[in-house]
Amino acid sequence: MGKDADIARRIQQISLPFIPYGRQQIGEDDIEAVVEVLRSDWLTTGPQVARFEEAVAAFAGGRHGVAVSSGTAALHAAMHAIAVGPGDEVIVPAITFVATANCAAYLGATPVIVDVDPATLLIDPEQVRQHITPRTRAIIAVDYAGQPCDYASLRQIADEHNLYLVADSCHSLGAEYRGRRVAEIADLTVFSFHPVKHITTGEGGMVVTNTAELAERMRRFRNHGISTDHRQRESLATWFYEMTELGFNYRISDIGCALGLSQLKKLPDWLARRREIAALYTAALQNIAEVQPLHAAGDVMHAWHLYVVRLAASVDRAAVFQRMRAKNIGVNVHYLPLHLHPYYRQRVSPAVLQLPAAEAAYGQILSLPMHAGLTDDDVMRVVSTLWQAVAGAC
Repeated sequence: MGKDADIARRIQQISLPFIPYGRQQIGEDDIEAVVEVLRSDWLTTGPQVARFEEAVAAFAGGRHGVAVSSGTAALHAAMHAIAVGPGDEVIVPAITFVATANCAAYLGATPVIVDVDPATLLIDPEQVRQHITPRTRAIIAVDYAGQPCDYASLRQIADEHNLYLVADSCHSLGAEYRGRRVAEIADLTVFSFHPVKHITTGEGGMVVTNTAELAERMRRFRNHGISTDHRQRESLATWFYEMTELGFNYRISDIGCALGLSQLKKLPDWLARRREIAALYTAALQNIAEVQPLHAAGDVMHAWHLYVVRLAASVDRAAVFQRMRAKNIGVNVHYLPLHLHPYYRQRVSPAVLQLPAAEAAYGQILSLPMHAGLTDDDVMRVVSTLWQAVAGAC
């Protein structure tokens, strides 16, 4: 009887569906929007690109949007727009995806990696202030997990030192800081439309800015540094174009932008659902002493791209990860601190090789599934499995 019960338990475990940490939501309306473009004359550099740029910029609180092929391309374009180059320094937080630092390195600048606030894992403004030098050109603030940074402090520091403030808001489309959207505060705000983000274009990204000159420079940059694109030349009935600066092919397709426009209509509802899911997690996790959610500030509207918890130091995070995955719960870890990647470990100064808040957090953090398609039962299954995993009962 005991053997039969064990077999039944194993069969049930195998049959439980996998819950990924993030995933896209695609409806028939999205498919129809893409098909309509496929039947049109313009698959790229067409009218859907401008429409998507205008819609996202308006939603984010900025005047100009420049859509590109990925969030990484958007970060690269932002650095190019503010003329970052060799000899410059760009301050970045230790806890972020590598693209945040790479975008400065692509242009020959030095990413200066600073520590984070241990409660939120957002860039620490005091650490920023301490690392400013005459070579500092910009601060890139990362809205980790969907929570806006301390933009009041960062804006003050940037203004005092005549620096650009760039918001890496790839996690935070739809978030607000003290009642303001981030694009109203930062000089450039960067978004990603990867499938695990709030809306998707397949792959894609955008920079939103209130400065027309920066937007125009990024539009050239995404198109090989050429001053006009194919549709503009078509409308002017001319073949002539000139390359005025070195750029890349970072164009986004009308296919992707049509998908993004369709998705954007649903974003308010998806954001509301993410906030409901976060509230469910927070309430349920109060019963697990060894699990602590990251602090969420009271003066922000969190976008909840990720729901990150911190395990007690006594808990074996690797074991919990494996136990959760064995139960088809797609937990993840975001991120290995920048200065611990081999590439940057070999290139940063010895003083940067120890960032205690980031390093301590990395050994304990765990990202739980978070996307608008989760049901309440999914959330309870995640929490129940986490409780068992922490107790070593899986």
